Amino acid sequence: MDVALTRYPSALDYLFARTTGTYKFGLERTRALLAELGDPHRAFPVIHIAGTNGKGSAVATADALLRGRGLRVAKYTSPHLVDFRERIVVNGEAIGADDVVAFIERWTPVVERIGASFFEATTALAFDHFARSRIDVALVETGLGGRLDSTNVVEPIAAGVTSIGLDHTEYLGPTLEDIAREKAGIFKPGVPAVIGAPDAEVRAWLARDARAAGASPVRIVVEETEATQVALNALGTEFRLRALGDERTIGTPLVGRHQADNFAFALILLDSAGGRFRVPLAEAAESVRAVRLPGRFQRVGKWIFDVAHNAEGARTVAASLDAVAHEAPVVAVLCVLADKDWRAMLDALAPLVARFVLTNAPTAPASRAWPLAEVVAYAASRGYPAIAEPNFDLALKLGEAEGATTLVTGSFHTVGDAMARLQVSPLAG
Repeated sequence: MDVALTRYPSALDYLFARTTGTYKFGLERTRALLAELGDPHRAFPVIHIAGTNGKGSAVATADALLRGRGLRVAKYTSPHLVDFRERIVVNGEAIGADDVVAFIERWTPVVERIGASFFEATTALAFDHFARSRIDVALVETGLGGRLDSTNVVEPIAAGVTSIGLDHTEYLGPTLEDIAREKAGIFKPGVPAVIGAPDAEVRAWLARDARAAGASPVRIVVEETEATQVALNALGTEFRLRALGDERTIGTPLVGRHQADNFAFALILLDSAGGRFRVPLAEAAESVRAVRLPGRFQRVGKWIFDVAHNAEGARTVAASLDAVAHEAPVVAVLCVLADKDWRAMLDALAPLVARFVLTNAPTAPASRAWPLAEVVAYAASRGYPAIAEPNFDLALKLGEAEGATTLVTGSFHTVGDAMARLQVSPLAG
């Protein structure tokens, strides 16, 4: 067996041990760690993306469009589904286990001296790997928020915010305007800012904050594009898009009416990045066919996997399920983290689901485990057919046995744990 592979689990154990119960906000530790590494984040152009929902789809779409131009493209995303290495990818290839091991063994003393968190150390690892990989551009997704997120050490060539929703309110603030302000923290003086939020009031807040930061130009996606004739089918989502002085029919493999908005956002973001990163609409219509994004209404046989982890995400899953042909009955294997609005998620999914199998995902933090007895009681009070099965493996078996279509959703943990057990690789295809 490869020596690096035997040491890889230990390296991950070390990284995950740096995960504490609370997030460590601030950029000083990340900057200090990167300085020790020689500031690798300054070695390549960065396109920075924040947002409550839609980040993953926007990054995956931008990746497909840029790689369609023959560019060498890196992606830094989070969280992962099955394997940590999914977070750090260059041209579709995850960072090697040996690269993770080498970084941890080389930089452990510095990480400990600085007191860097899991995400701060992971961000440094990603930027170091990208610099060594001689990439043309990196698509960097924020981890949480924006202003004080570890990724906000970058000086991007363009920055964009996809959408704003009530999520992580304990860290980002109790109102949508508070959350918008935090995510707008990625906007920089003289750097193009792209705003994809569908809500007019949220757009106004983001535009205000972008201008206050000195971003220029500030581009509002809905003011520059128009998507019509949106239809979901067995191949994904098809729509007519007017953008960049052209109009085309677009077919993306990603499922959901919102994917028209995500595509338009990615297109305007790349146009804002300029130069060789600009992709004409006609070219984008061809390149988007290669987009892949695991865990977003991903269909594998009778299974549907979706990482929806808040109320808006659950509503989107329900809308997609309602629009796409599928076998009935639908049984949902559901596990939501306790700090999410699981009641609203149940309410959103219930009209499409014949029965809920409520469970606990093995990798979900024990401190964030949802109260199964309370969840079952809520479902009963609303008339939703539901059963609690704390054993995740048994819950999957129940879902498979009882559903002609089995939906697995509620969190990245839920989907990732199911994929691991069902041997569905997030990096395949």
